[in-house]
Amino acid sequence: MAVAEGAMARVVDGITDRLGQQLIEASLSPPDTLQLVIDPSAVRAATEQLVRGLGARFLISIGVDRRLLAGDFGVVHLFSMDADHLFVALDCSAAADDPRIDSITGVVPGAAWSEREFRDAVGVEPVGHPDPRRLMLADDWPEGLYPLRRDVPYNIDPPPAEGVRPRFAAPPEGASVLAMGPFYPVLEEPAYFRLFVEGETIVGCDYRGFYNHRGIEKLGDSTLTYNEVPYLAERICGICGFIHSSCYCQAVEKAAGIEVPRRARFLRTLLLEVERIHSHLLWLGIAGHIIGFDTVLMQAWRIREPVMWLAEEISGNRKTYGMNTIGGVRRDVPAALIPKLLATVAEVERELTAVRDAVVTDTTVHARTRNVGRLETAWAREVCVVGPPARASNVAIDARLDHPYAAYDEIVPKICTDEGGDTWARVVVRLNEAFESIRLVRETLAHMPDGPVLTEVSEPIPAGRLGISTVEAPRGEAVHAVLTGEDNRPHRWRVRAPTYPNLQAVPAMIQNQMIADVPITLGSLDPCFSCTERVEAVDVTSGAIRVYSRRELASLAKRGGAGR
Repeated sequence: MAVAEGAMARVVDGITDRLGQQLIEASLSPPDTLQLVIDPSAVRAATEQLVRGLGARFLISIGVDRRLLAGDFGVVHLFSMDADHLFVALDCSAAADDPRIDSITGVVPGAAWSEREFRDAVGVEPVGHPDPRRLMLADDWPEGLYPLRRDVPYNIDPPPAEGVRPRFAAPPEGASVLAMGPFYPVLEEPAYFRLFVEGETIVGCDYRGFYNHRGIEKLGDSTLTYNEVPYLAERICGICGFIHSSCYCQAVEKAAGIEVPRRARFLRTLLLEVERIHSHLLWLGIAGHIIGFDTVLMQAWRIREPVMWLAEEISGNRKTYGMNTIGGVRRDVPAALIPKLLATVAEVERELTAVRDAVVTDTTVHARTRNVGRLETAWAREVCVVGPPARASNVAIDARLDHPYAAYDEIVPKICTDEGGDTWARVVVRLNEAFESIRLVRETLAHMPDGPVLTEVSEPIPAGRLGISTVEAPRGEAVHAVLTGEDNRPHRWRVRAPTYPNLQAVPAMIQNQMIADVPITLGSLDPCFSCTERVEAVDVTSGAIRVYSRRELASLAKRGGAGR
């Protein structure tokens, strides 16, 4: 990895120039990951040097309970040097008796949620963070109980704290509050936006999400083994399942030094692009529905259905394929199916072309999407937006090119960008990407090598190794980081779905927009929220707020409702 080694020297020299002896250790392991152990007091300076001096892009932060390993807590900030195909991990220690570390949100606005999350999950306080409110934990979660600490069981069900009210941002003076959610009216998923409005114009907003935190990371490092986790990873997202299982498997394979057979890498590429095609078709239909153009919904979903049938013929399932495992894939694609694959994508291409031609010339579509939900290039970079929303704002990032995986070192995608930065630009980018995925399916099948589809893993995976993987989901770059552990399971598994950074751009996108443009602006991100697990009930006479747990909702449903 000569490129990574050269990039490593450049990064280490740049960090050393800024930090001096506060850089404690630097190592390249795996070959695409530079791990920098630094004095925690230097975390802001190191971040500033990486982002502003060396052009790194922030990915995610990881809070780790290392008390049994090293007697401390750890915070690892992950960055990408896209042009160098290099990951950089800033490893900082936080004392076990007073876990605190300086916040980097002032340097990287896109780190805001990550820092609030490791405070909630592990209990490390980001000192100086501009928004100290909880992020992933319910407002009535007991103080001092941090679910991702190693001594907290995965199935804990603590009693709610009494007398706790949600903390919302105050609207600007003179503005009214318009609530959207917590059950979002168009996307039919849990998301609560408090829009601050003056008349029909939005002058600010506050967001409360994470209504359903399913404890997936906790299950991955407490009860499931390495090869059980892929089945759980596929359920992170109802559409991008194969993306997440691929990303997890690649992180473990990197950490353990497992070489995946070439045919398996091509099969992963094939399924990733099939998943991208049907996801973009699903999104196109929903986007049409949001603006009242239901012909697009019906046509896009009709075209999508044969792609779902193909997925079922390949894997046995329309979704949650169950194909990935550590070392490759669990089943092959029979040669007899390849002609049908090619015929299907050809028909999809023909029919999608007709839909595209109708959409791009429709004046109503232009009226509802042009200059709506604009995301400027500079802010897209600052808040670390990914995927089609980033590329539609002329931020040319794509994990398939920045950190090639599967067979993308041989089957090279063409990046689709646009300078518009508005909802229309995001429509154009996704349409272009759907056609590009059809080309990639053809090319993958044309160059599919022979050989095995799985490397058998006979030796235990060594503990204490870090593996980082990114996969370009239809919604954008997914990140999985695995710190290997004992007992045939991860010590820590961290997941960042693409919606996570993209939602942080919403306040800027809807600022000074009309209320009616919020649904399509949010929809243009193709957001993925999880299913609702708890809801807030507001007594309209007293204003009292009650948060119902899943158990209470199930009990109410059996009794026939709260009114009986």
